[in-house]
Order: sequence, then structure tokens, then C-alpha cells
Amino acid sequence: MPIRKTQTRLSDGRELFYFDDTEPYADGSATRELHDSREPAAVAAASTMRYDVLTGEWVTLAAHRMDRTFLPATDECPLCPTRPGHPATEIPAGDYDVVVFENRFPSLASGAVPESELVDGEQLWPQRAANGRCEVVCFTSEHERSFADLPAARVRTVLEALRERTRELSTLPSVAQVYCFENRGEEIGVTLSHPHGQIYAYPTLPPRTAALLRQAELHRSRTGRSLLRDVLEAERRAGTRVVVDGERWTAYVPAAARWPVELHLAPHRDVADLTELDDAELDELSHLYLDVLGRLDRFFDQVTRLPYVAGWHQAPVGTGRELGRLHLQVFSLMRSPHRMKYLAGSESGMGAWISDTTPEQIAARFREVAP
Repeated sequence: MPIRKTQTRLSDGRELFYFDDTEPYADGSATRELHDSREPAAVAAASTMRYDVLTGEWVTLAAHRMDRTFLPATDECPLCPTRPGHPATEIPAGDYDVVVFENRFPSLASGAVPESELVDGEQLWPQRAANGRCEVVCFTSEHERSFADLPAARVRTVLEALRERTRELSTLPSVAQVYCFENRGEEIGVTLSHPHGQIYAYPTLPPRTAALLRQAELHRSRTGRSLLRDVLEAERRAGTRVVVDGERWTAYVPAAARWPVELHLAPHRDVADLTELDDAELDELSHLYLDVLGRLDRFFDQVTRLPYVAGWHQAPVGTGRELGRLHLQVFSLMRSPHRMKYLAGSESGMGAWISDTTPEQIAARFREVAP
């Protein structure tokens, strides 16, 4: 299936990319609207990072995001196409297949330089520019749809866009890891209801990745093997938490699942990130991804659209890349119909997780709601 990428810039200088799989755009016979008719507006991104000496983690400060767009009316959605009689949106074209553009309110952005390398001049508190990049991925021009409603061919286009952007962002000198994810549902914290995802190009390894790499290095030093590959093989041998075992991918609930609803999707072949997948793996993934999301929406009898986070864990760009392995994590904070799991004292205060169910029960329910 041919997919055509067309690049332009918005009036304020941010990059935008169309990924087209429909004619006459996919074959180049026609081109989407490239001109942003809005007046140029300054993009205020002054993110910095401060080092938390108590945890060894970097905390991003992005105060400009306090004023970002919050749950606008449907006819004011900035992710819909620009249509006659309505204000111009982030997408100049009157229709589109898949679009990726730089976030108007990025958590990470180049150019922000702190006044000092130390907070209050204290050696305990280093600070630095949050030099990364944040992009928005619009899955469809149809405002009322969901990722799970897309045909497999369009999912394939989305995956191609994520693969291409991962490849490009990984070449930036400040980037340590690329994370592609979708937040769905107001309960998760979504501020725009249009079906979309995001891509974060981090300047430092996030805490979860840093912890995973530490464990993977320990495992390799003990066994000489890949931790993430051994986890996948152990789950497939046990079978008790496997939800779907395909030709090239397996979906399973991890043995120590934290969330009330959680599932991982991993390729059988060792690949570091989306850029290393071949066409056959992407084709199967397009269908299996929809299978997984369909099960999510049937997990609770009284919930038709489960709020969730779906994120692609990719290997780091540089140091530690050999320890990483691509996998998708999908989870929901909903513990029963319309009741959310709140991260209270033990989880938020101490990081000591307490699950309200068991991984085996989660997996059994996923198998019950097969399409």
C-alpha cells in the first residue's frame, strides 16, 4: 500500500507532515493544502529540567502548558481539518488521512536555556534545558471516531508515520529515547477529544526506561541473555496470561501487572524499535492492534470506550540500546465500570504498588471478550 509523506510548515514555523494512503494524494496526483492562513503567533516553550537529588531523576518544568487548550467545543477543535466557515485549525487541509505536527504547547523543546546551571547557585540542584521535541499524531480527520474504529489499512498508515518519525527524531543530537503513545478518555487526562496520539523525544532516559535497563544489565551479566526476550518466551511457555499468540506477535498480561487492566504486545523477533520492523510484522500488527483495542472496549460490560494509555517502549537511541526491545504497553486506570484506581498514599507517596486484581484474572477476561 503506497503511503505518501508531504511536509510543510505552519505559520509560526512548526513542522507538519501529511501521511496519505488515499488517492489522489497517495500517488502524488494531488497535494494537501500546505498554506497555513493564520497569522503567525509566537510559540512560547521555555521548558527546563531540574535534577531531583533524592531520586536521581530529572523533573521537567513546563509552566507554559498551564494555558494549553482544554476540552474545546467540537466546532472549535484544533485537530479537525480547516473547513469553510470555521476558524483555521492546526491542519490547513480540508481533509486528511494521518497528520503529524509539532505540538503548540510542548513539554520538551529546543532553545530553552536556563539562566544558571544551578538552582539558587546550589550544587545539589543542577538544571538544564529540556531540549527535546513533542509532536501530535492525528489518526483521522473524523472527530467522533476512535483509534479502535479505524480500518486496518489506516492503522498501518499510523504505524508507518510513527516508524518514520521515530527514525527522524532519533537522529537529533539531544534525543536519548523516542516514545510514541496515545491517551484516550477524560479520565486519563485528555484535553482534546479528537482521536490523536503524541510522540516525545526525550533528552534523558525516563525513569521507567532507566530502571528497565538496570534490570536488563543485571540479567545479562547473570545469564548472558536478553531480559525482555526471556520474559516473552516465559510468558509464551506458561500460557496462563497469553491473550493472543500470533505468527509474529504475542499479546499477554505481564506476570506482575500493576494496572487493573493491562496488556503487553511484543514481536517474536528481536527488534530495538519501530524502525526495525519489516512489512510482514507491520501488517500483522495492524490487525492485532485492533483486536487488542476491541477487547479493551469489551472488558467491562457497562463501558463502551475504556479510557487507556497505549505506549510504545523503544530501545534508547544511544547507550543501552542493546538492552532494549520493542514492546507496546496498554493499560487503564479503570478498576470496575466507571470507577478509577486512584494512586493514593502507598502508590503515589512511596511507589509501593498494590493491585486490586491478579494478572491471571485480567488475562482470563481478555480471552473471554475475544472478537
